[in-house]
Amino acid sequence: MKKLSSLSLALIAAGLIGCESASNTQQLETAPGAPGDKPYWTYSDKTGIGTSYEAYKNGQYANNAQTGEVSKVWFSIAKGMITETMFGLIHQAQIRDMQFIVTGKGFTVTEQDDLDVSIDYLYKDSAGRPLSLAYKIVSKDKQGRFTLEKHVFTDPDGQTLFVRAKFDTKLDGVKAFVNVNPYVNNNGLNDSAKVTDKGLVAWEGDNYLTLQSKSGFAQASVGFTGSSDNLTELKTSHQLTRTYQSTGEQTGNVNWLAELGDVKGSATFDLALSFGKSQAVSFEQGSLALDKGYQQVLANYNGQGDAVGWEDYIASLKPMDRLAGYTTDNGKLLNVSALVLKAQEDKTHAGALIASLSNPWGDTVAAEQGHTGYKAVWVRDFYQVAMAFLAMGDPDTALTSFEYLEKVQVTDNTPGNKGDTGWFLQKTHVDGELEWVGVQLDQTAMPIMLAWKLWQAGVLSDEKLVYWYKRMLQPAAEFLVEGGRAKILWNDTQITPPATQQERWEEQDGFSPSTTAAIIAGLVTASDIAKLAGDTAGVKRYLDTAKQYNAEVEALMYTTEGNLQGKDTDGEYFFRIARDKNPNSAVKLGDNNGRTGLDKRQIIDGGFLELVRYGVRDANAPSILNTLPEYEDETLPENLRVKYSFTFAGDPNAYPGYRRYGNDGYGEDEAKGTNYAEGGENTPGQRGRVWPFFTGERGHYEIAAAAATKGLNSEKVNRIKHTYIRGMEHFANEGLMLPEQVWDGVGVNPFGYELGEGTNSATPLAWTHAEYVKLVRSLADKHVWDHYPIVRDALK
Repeated sequence: MKKLSSLSLALIAAGLIGCESASNTQQLETAPGAPGDKPYWTYSDKTGIGTSYEAYKNGQYANNAQTGEVSKVWFSIAKGMITETMFGLIHQAQIRDMQFIVTGKGFTVTEQDDLDVSIDYLYKDSAGRPLSLAYKIVSKDKQGRFTLEKHVFTDPDGQTLFVRAKFDTKLDGVKAFVNVNPYVNNNGLNDSAKVTDKGLVAWEGDNYLTLQSKSGFAQASVGFTGSSDNLTELKTSHQLTRTYQSTGEQTGNVNWLAELGDVKGSATFDLALSFGKSQAVSFEQGSLALDKGYQQVLANYNGQGDAVGWEDYIASLKPMDRLAGYTTDNGKLLNVSALVLKAQEDKTHAGALIASLSNPWGDTVAAEQGHTGYKAVWVRDFYQVAMAFLAMGDPDTALTSFEYLEKVQVTDNTPGNKGDTGWFLQKTHVDGELEWVGVQLDQTAMPIMLAWKLWQAGVLSDEKLVYWYKRMLQPAAEFLVEGGRAKILWNDTQITPPATQQERWEEQDGFSPSTTAAIIAGLVTASDIAKLAGDTAGVKRYLDTAKQYNAEVEALMYTTEGNLQGKDTDGEYFFRIARDKNPNSAVKLGDNNGRTGLDKRQIIDGGFLELVRYGVRDANAPSILNTLPEYEDETLPENLRVKYSFTFAGDPNAYPGYRRYGNDGYGEDEAKGTNYAEGGENTPGQRGRVWPFFTGERGHYEIAAAAATKGLNSEKVNRIKHTYIRGMEHFANEGLMLPEQVWDGVGVNPFGYELGEGTNSATPLAWTHAEYVKLVRSLADKHVWDHYPIVRDALK
């Protein structure tokens, strides 16, 4: 090392310059440039998600001698990179992304660059069906200079994400680096970071994140993203010429960069990204995982040997082998759907089922404050998933999730509530914290429906059902009859059923076929439960009200003077929603998502099919049959059209897909190509795309229609299997994640999406995976899984 002058020593002490190592890297104490770039979340189109499987103990998750410590770490994968790890609560993000970087003579390539990426599962059965959420991601440099293979999973006995990175190259002078952008407390600001002899640390308050390598780091640096993260310098000079040891007293959007070492032909590095409430605890978690080693941690995660893991969960799902015969991919997507649905349950609040482990269009959504995105509870999505757990043979999770619902029902004890009780909150954090407080009457009916199904399946005993009737279900049924004043936070609205403040798309008020179908089913099942509870007044009250609402369905929501213009329109059909009681009026819906509200008769959706699913209408009811041509009409004006047909490479058949409704604005801008609400503002060109779970809803109708006539013969079973089930399987991405929305080919396409490919909305969507599971179960059973025969019989 050079001999330093007294002036240089003084500058080093001040943190303004540092010494140079033998490799000519200048080591500086404090990184400049706080707070760094404005933080954003990351891509939402995940090709994989994961967490450890944990077994219940009396319906809860708890540390114990048999199963060890409960691992509360989640991760996701997008564009070949590790993105958004969560720790503690399932919405509590800790990083934005983690990427590897390769340098050589004259080049620097990051994982964010254009690599050829493939993803697969590390542990599969002999039929190729995934048995755990452990991933193998292979990224190849397009110029052939190197290959990177990553294996990603969590330590089921600790709070660590385990990553193995293997580099292969034929070149000399190649080095491997790792780069992480911490968002330690579920936001991209207020973080601090430093380099220690054990590894890298970032923290905010008592939330700590650490990164260690089994072989140590050749050199490491911290800084502020976009200003002192050293990425620009690494890309320019292909080496680290200076490093920063700390972000000092300033906080902001911090970054880690570390050299893993030389790649001489091939090199493998094992890393532990770990979490804790102190620096020492976090480092200890990582050290324990690295000491156990790759093989042991992976085996425990998978459930091999004596360890309890994901393979044990799949093995516990008794119907799965039978159901696989009704898929066209031999059960691969079915297995992944089961794993994904279970993975999207919080482990502090057992039974809390979230909508998606993602933030829709996250790369243009600011991360300056805590944000849940879709990592939150909606009772409607929740119901779909709980019913899927029943369908795939997991009654324990279905029951635990039902019992969780008490946490999100409005009572006198709900913080800030000054109105009536009994209804269920629109959207909450998994711990019950209020987020959105609109009243959606289908979400108030569905817990009753779920309870009745659990009772019929023998999962809820008579005694338990009566307990929950008095504690949770009766207040919900009363609200479906009487309505009441919703007065909480911003919401101060009188609710008069069956009119809802918001229907299932959370955007319009009024009379909705899908919402009304759930209300009627909820009241009929409530009447049956009331009989068990000895509530004779409730028996009559709920059934009479259900019949009253049923008599009004067509009178309120079915037009005989429709004005849609297409080759199959005849003016008679169910529309999406009405804000008045005259189904033939031209009353406009409200503006939403950048789109101007139109005459309600112009807007159709698939909500009318819920009337059949729940038993409110027969599949061959005239109003249902009269609506199908408009729903299926692909000649409607582009903005009003709902159905799109898709073809996929290597398959000559066409598969049906459907938008939520005509004039939907919840999606990318078709004129500008920008993300939804990019920059925080809605734009007139925003367009909601095709949602794959509607293919499942349409398939369910076909099962109901066949069952209503001569039943499902082998020819019809095969047609449904190879149309609707196969269609949903085509919509899954390479990692077998099912998206919220797929590209429909309308408008500019700067992202290069293929037709039918998932967009950057939300992937995986729990509802889509749940609908797939239920569709397969319905076809196998030859009747609709979440049909309510008692509703059909009571309304005759």
